[in-house]
Amino acid sequence: MSSDYVLLAVFMAAATYPFRAVPMLVPHMRRLPAPALQYLRLAGPAILASLAAVSVAVRTGSNGRPELYIGPEWLAVALCVAIVVWRRNLLLGLVVAAVMIAVLRAVGLA
Repeated sequence: MSSDYVLLAVFMAAATYPFRAVPMLVPHMRRLPAPALQYLRLAGPAILASLAAVSVAVRTGSNGRPELYIGPEWLAVALCVAIVVWRRNLLLGLVVAAVMIAVLRAVGLA
């Protein structure tokens, strides 16, 4: 691990910690309105979904540029979404998708 990454982590912690700590440390801070709370409740999952989508759908091509990739990971995502819609259980969908990809990789199909 490069020491540049450690320095970057320290700077990122210094930049993000006050925004997370101030609402907990200031007792008289007003509560956010309901629409803002609904938005913030979905911001984390949306960011994780976008990061996952990039790792599933984008690969580096032979010329070194990113390009769209369609592979077995898309099937795992579709299976996860189907299970979440059917059972209303995100954990179950994620576990099934992860096991599916692990099995496909173990047998050499992914």
